[in-house]
Amino acid sequence: MTSPIRLLVVEDNPRLRPALSEGLEATGNVRVVHACDSGEEAVEYCLDGRVDAVLMDVQLAGKLNGIEAAVAIRRELPRLPVVFYSIQDDDEYYRHFRRSGILTHFAYVRKSNYLLPAMLIPLIRDAMAGRSFIDPDIASRVQEVRRKDEGDPMALLEPTEQAVARLLAQGKTNEQIASQLGFRDKRTISRVNGQIYVAWELSQTAADEKVARTRAAIIARAGQLIRWDEQGAAYVMDDREEWVPWTP
Repeated sequence: MTSPIRLLVVEDNPRLRPALSEGLEATGNVRVVHACDSGEEAVEYCLDGRVDAVLMDVQLAGKLNGIEAAVAIRRELPRLPVVFYSIQDDDEYYRHFRRSGILTHFAYVRKSNYLLPAMLIPLIRDAMAGRSFIDPDIASRVQEVRRKDEGDPMALLEPTEQAVARLLAQGKTNEQIASQLGFRDKRTISRVNGQIYVAWELSQTAADEKVARTRAAIIARAGQLIRWDEQGAAYVMDDREEWVPWTP
């Protein structure tokens, strides 16, 4: 006889959490080894190594949302199966999911469509088998957010990073930017610059900081994401979502 799946349930609704746990255990396929309401507690529990899979709401108590918690868990436990569910339709959650790099051993579904235990068990088993599934509506929203971000690079940045990027585009030095924005330490601007390079994927294609800085300034001025290949040729995404040569 197959042993029940040792499942961690992460749900911030105090009424739904026990009801969901009881419903899943009633199927005989699952043993809920722990239930909690925060991403931080989920990470801590998983690192003890007593979990086969995680069922996780995207919006949680605490500082970490479900996507961020899964990324933290998988840093130590690669490809631990996770089934995400949510009623939230916030661009930021889809943006976090797109950036997470999660490719396998997962499902991401609408809470309202997949909350019955009989529907969740197959998703959990598929995730444990290495497969992935995204609710078609969620997949569409993820792509919508991606297109929005590709069209507006500033949407990928935090407010402070946006302000720094705009001043980079004006050719200002770190000292001048720090002074204008009221930072006491110009080294803070260097750190913010690095965050901009990561968000715009410049750290992957420009080993030299001066090149990354120049390209960041160009992107900020152009108002669209630009990719450079190893030969330094620049590309932008067209309406068919294909990368084509960029002509300033």
